[in-house]
Amino acid sequence: MRAPASDAIRPPDFFPPCFPTVNSSSPACPEPSSTPETAARLRKLQPGGFILFGRNIKSPAQLRKLIDDLRDLSAVEPFVTIDQEGDALSRLRLIGSEPPNAVQLREAGDPDLILRHGNLTERILRMFGFNLDLARCSTTTWTRRTTTRCAGAATAPYQQVITNAGLFNRAMREQGVLSCGKHFPGYGEAGVDPHHELPVIERTRAQIEAAELAPFRALAPEIDSMMVGHSYYPCFDPDRRLPASLSKAVITDLLRNQLGFDDGLVMTDDLDMGAILNEFGFDDTIRMAVEAGNDLAMICHRVEMVEQAKQVLESLPHPAIDDALRRIERAKKRLQPPYPWDENRFRAIDAEIWQLRVDTLGEERASILSEEDGKRSPVELY
Repeated sequence: MRAPASDAIRPPDFFPPCFPTVNSSSPACPEPSSTPETAARLRKLQPGGFILFGRNIKSPAQLRKLIDDLRDLSAVEPFVTIDQEGDALSRLRLIGSEPPNAVQLREAGDPDLILRHGNLTERILRMFGFNLDLARCSTTTWTRRTTTRCAGAATAPYQQVITNAGLFNRAMREQGVLSCGKHFPGYGEAGVDPHHELPVIERTRAQIEAAELAPFRALAPEIDSMMVGHSYYPCFDPDRRLPASLSKAVITDLLRNQLGFDDGLVMTDDLDMGAILNEFGFDDTIRMAVEAGNDLAMICHRVEMVEQAKQVLESLPHPAIDDALRRIERAKKRLQPPYPWDENRFRAIDAEIWQLRVDTLGEERASILSEEDGKRSPVELY
């Protein structure tokens, strides 16, 4: 593995939109393989990590080669991430079996199924070369919009989230895939989708402390990273309309200082969402993200902005980025290399995932897969 040397990762790492939807307007929008133009660009930029979406996945061998190519372009071992949860938001279902979702596992009432889910998630991700899973089920609270992705029931969610998400998290991390808690500090009663506009959550600090924060507080010591969501909480920032992802009060004061997540990796949610684009200019967004306490600024769609993001990061004073660099280096020391590629081994793991689905739902329900309509969330179209 490449050594995570501090000098090699300055300025703070960011996720390039690897890769946006192919179109003719941008020459850096590749197919699900590394073109010479894309390779030259990424070799020059040296981003700290990559997030892959369904558009990058065509076949098992193609996906592994793409990730191998991205790692080969990186002087320092990169974060290679994906959303691999269950049901609709499991990118690898495009080339394999669809795992059960958090609600289905919860309703089955068998902790061993959740442990199997975590173990199988780790094994299939390591097979392709992913080293950080952005699964929402690692830590979440019940909301009106995310009931199928929550490890706890709406009637009494928080202890169930702590128990069930903790089982999944520990099983996945045992063999080297880093975990993510999201979306801090919890979407709670968000009435709008942050992909389109900024939710405003009018809850008191006491209400949030007693509810949404409970799973994050309990699981923070055993989670590798936190993703901060794009919701505005007036109780934390009464004087300025700031999403949590750009708020020093939320990230530094609450998450790092109060919850003790000082050494953990913190990242924004996708900064190409409407909740950000409608409120702030690009340069201010990148600057505010780092100054608020994020280590990684995530750009998942607008490939043409990646060079500009790097310029903004390079312009920031060292005191604003040194702590981020330290945390990035700390996290990268825990990254594990991929398993040797073996398509037969992939097929065997995939068969175990299907069996988990059957054991969770029964054969009849297991055969009913989530729809491929792209209407659940705009992120499905990325």
